[in-house]
Amino acid sequence: MEAYLILADGTTYRGSAIGAVKEVISEVVFNTSMTGYQEVLTDPSYAGQAVTMTYPLIGNYGICRADMESSRAWPDAFLVRELTHVPGNWRAENTIQNFLKQQEIPGIAGLDTRALTRHLRSSGTMNGCITTKWYAGTEKEKLLEKIRSYSVRGVVKKTTASGILHPEPESSEADAGGSATDPGGSATDAGGSAVRTFPADSPAARRAEKYRVALLDVGAKRSIQRALMKLGCEVTVYPSDTAPERILADRPDGILISNGPGDPKEDPALIRNVRVLGDSGVPVFAICLGHQLMALAMGADTFRLKYGHRGGNHPVKDLQTGRVYITSQNHGYAVDPDSMDPAVAREAFRNVNDGTNEGWVYLDRPVMTVQFHPEASPGPRDSGNLFRKFIEMMEEYHA
Repeated sequence: MEAYLILADGTTYRGSAIGAVKEVISEVVFNTSMTGYQEVLTDPSYAGQAVTMTYPLIGNYGICRADMESSRAWPDAFLVRELTHVPGNWRAENTIQNFLKQQEIPGIAGLDTRALTRHLRSSGTMNGCITTKWYAGTEKEKLLEKIRSYSVRGVVKKTTASGILHPEPESSEADAGGSATDPGGSATDAGGSAVRTFPADSPAARRAEKYRVALLDVGAKRSIQRALMKLGCEVTVYPSDTAPERILADRPDGILISNGPGDPKEDPALIRNVRVLGDSGVPVFAICLGHQLMALAMGADTFRLKYGHRGGNHPVKDLQTGRVYITSQNHGYAVDPDSMDPAVAREAFRNVNDGTNEGWVYLDRPVMTVQFHPEASPGPRDSGNLFRKFIEMMEEYHA
């Protein structure tokens, strides 16, 4: 069955329908990762977006539930050049075609993803319609009006946990590639599956086992939780609208504000809550959307990037050491470094490609934020040591 991607400027691309057969309007973005399509599909940060994979072959290793970043897929649509229907991986439990159907996500294969990506890079991210219907004339003009009026709204509330959760590590079978079992109930909202931990007697676990981390879920990936639990931390997950006083009443040793989807300026109440957490004196580590929310809470501003950073190959420079990390990223907004009061925070990281801000160290409080994803998944693990720095912040807090 033929399928079409119709962009807001009228540009149309043709391919074959995959996944669910339905029409959707969404924000069309591209991801440059060479692997990790399953992690991309299950990353809550893609809620409200149609994802184009620039790597030409997708689906070759199938779907394995142990690798999912949440309990479901989040993009509105999935756009690829070539889709493999028969995966060649012993861990595969499903094909990507079946997965997309089960998750009710439409897609297009056989798309000229190179041409589409070049168009988005030159014209900027724009909305589009994924459909199996051919539009022309006045009917297409009416559709273009609907496409242009679309905006990504309310996605943090859509992706956050449904209640306060206390995830537990799972059996090692999931880490070895076996079938991961969801812990049941609402725990899957926060991604409590396939958590890998250090042995109880390991040095890393002994250092962190006494620390309780409050994870404010504004669209959290499962791997953030995994990274903390690998280091032996006890994690409690809080929905995005949880009052900061409720979180602080549990006396956490540290607070992690997660990644997530959408415009960071959309929810002023959430920004105010983040300010309270930042002022609390409790160590805070914020990632991606959390990084942007903290900057806004501290008086800085954010802006929309032309086509965003999405992929596993973004070079970021540590401005203190000069070291360059290759990082995993997924965001369409950035913090304006000129808007940050230099008496409040020091710029810690900068994107080597375009010079945009990638992180702050706040000067009068134990707060560290990064725009990129130190937990990776997918992507390189160059910056995973930042979780250990968070542990060190909690150690100093108790010293």
